[in-house]
Amino acid sequence: MTLQEAQQTVDNWINTIGIRYYNELTNTAILMEEVGEMARLMARLHGEQSFKSKEQEKTAQADLADEMADVLFVLICLANQTGVDLTEALQKNLTKKTKRDKERHANNEKLK
Repeated sequence: MTLQEAQQTVDNWINTIGIRYYNELTNTAILMEEVGEMARLMARLHGEQSFKSKEQEKTAQADLADEMADVLFVLICLANQTGVDLTEALQKNLTKKTKRDKERHANNEKLK
């Protein structure tokens, strides 16, 4: 699925099953909540924090994928609501990063 297809799919879902978009401020708060849930799992899977039980650890990788999808879903909602074409935005962002960082990362001793 392309970003454009994802934006259309989310829009169709919102307008049929979701009834309507939450307002942009509500969706921004939801996005922060979802990012926090993803960060919590990252801290336990790839950081120094531990899980409370082995059972939590067993399901964590699937949970991480689900949390990432939640983040993406709400981000797409916000893009749709604010008229942002994510394909175009990502392409422009990559062009900006390429120009800005073309030599920066190659010359960064910390990355070698």
